[in-house]
Amino acid sequence: MPTIPQRLKQLLSQIKDAELASLRQPGSVLLLAVSKTKPARAIAAAYQGGQRHFGENYLQEALKKQQELGAYAITWHFIGPIQSNKTRALATHFDWVHSVDSLKIAQRLSSQRPTFLPPLNICLQVNISDEASKSGISLTELPLLCEQTAKLPNLKLRGVMAIPAPQHDFEQQRRPYKTLYQAVKKLKQPELDTFSFGMTGDLNAAIAEGSTIVRIGTALFGERN
Repeated sequence: MPTIPQRLKQLLSQIKDAELASLRQPGSVLLLAVSKTKPARAIAAAYQGGQRHFGENYLQEALKKQQELGAYAITWHFIGPIQSNKTRALATHFDWVHSVDSLKIAQRLSSQRPTFLPPLNICLQVNISDEASKSGISLTELPLLCEQTAKLPNLKLRGVMAIPAPQHDFEQQRRPYKTLYQAVKKLKQPELDTFSFGMTGDLNAAIAEGSTIVRIGTALFGERN
């Protein structure tokens, strides 16, 4: 069985091939290692292989790992659903939050971000497949929330995040990403430079449609515990 550093190398090669196939600039897609449910030693193994960006879904689990890995220069991303009572810890302990889906959450993150830290990078989560089981705003709500969020201090609105309904056909995988990418480009806000979409099963389709961050867990760390 390949080690985590070996899988990391394979993934980076796959991302590079997808960039070339889509006529994308080499290095234009960041690999975000989704380390939820995985122990700190697995994160350390990926770090030793050169990985620096890690995504967590569960706050208490993430805070524990951050303590254990305090000596590592990790950029921490939060990618899970956000409850109001968690915003202070998110604003204090993370570099990125991908899953902002309301003005209330954005305002709380803004007011609770310590002033000695750089602005918190945020993405707005769009429920691109309109699934009742998933968080996120609709495409029609995106322009207003972008406008409101961009004005808040201590935050840096970077772009959007999406988790579409799973598809197995490559062209069907591309469709929701293309729709979201075009919707953001129509806003004509050049500061929106981040498209956080694509996972283990559809990263090639996501990269073909403009993804700048692919969130990969299973292909790097193995099946979820």
